[in-house]
Amino acid sequence: MNELSALSAFIQRYYIDPIIYDTSYNPVDTITWALILGLAVLGLIRLLGRAGIAADGRLVAYTLPYILAGSSLRVIEDADMVAAPWRYLLITPLIFFLVFLVTSASLFVTRRIWKDGFYSRYAAMGFIWTALNLALLSSREWQNLWVIPAVFLMGSGLAGGIILLKQHVSWLGFLEDRFNRMILYAHMLDASSTYLGVDWFFYHEKHVLPTYLIDLAGTAAVMFPLKLAVLLPVLYMIDRSLEEPSLRNLTRLTLITLGLAPAVRNTLRLALGV
Repeated sequence: MNELSALSAFIQRYYIDPIIYDTSYNPVDTITWALILGLAVLGLIRLLGRAGIAADGRLVAYTLPYILAGSSLRVIEDADMVAAPWRYLLITPLIFFLVFLVTSASLFVTRRIWKDGFYSRYAAMGFIWTALNLALLSSREWQNLWVIPAVFLMGSGLAGGIILLKQHVSWLGFLEDRFNRMILYAHMLDASSTYLGVDWFFYHEKHVLPTYLIDLAGTAAVMFPLKLAVLLPVLYMIDRSLEEPSLRNLTRLTLITLGLAPAVRNTLRLALGV
């Protein structure tokens, strides 16, 4: 009985409470969600194979609208536009599962109806979902619209500068690939939005390692070297080591999501002032 009580308390503390109270991540749930994410990618490869859908560059590109939809949906919860218990579905990590299910359903349904010509319809459904979310958010007053171009310009400038370096740094040759450049750009947008949110608007970072480093450095500008220190070696290894196309492309899509989703959410939150 004591063991069950201890297990229940453990689950409550490390998994349930962070969702209910929308608090920072902890090392336990961070590792757990990372493992689940990896398993989800491997499972998706099998599902796509059975459905006869190639995990190619087109699939990555046409899935981007769903990242925008998921991010804007998360901001709807940030703006307190959904009451409990439904709001819990819009809090990380549950929102990742929700968006994953909706995206997968849209993918397989459009593929079944329109066969090989499903890509444009699949993307259109994602754009419609995003537009509906933004229309709902627009019922609120935008407090800091200048944040949107600020994040865009900062992220674009940093990503562009690093891409230019590839002409002088041989091991950055992997940035010739458009999806690797897209990943870099997404994460520079994320770092830019985090920097503005923490240093200018006094928001709080939720992830374990960034929180530690921001506290240590005294500024969220540390996110820029942190992102580059992690991301560039990872992209280099993916380019050199992952030869199986489906795994490589879905890994890239995952990395784009991990950068673009928080970047869009942070930017919309700051612009709305929520």
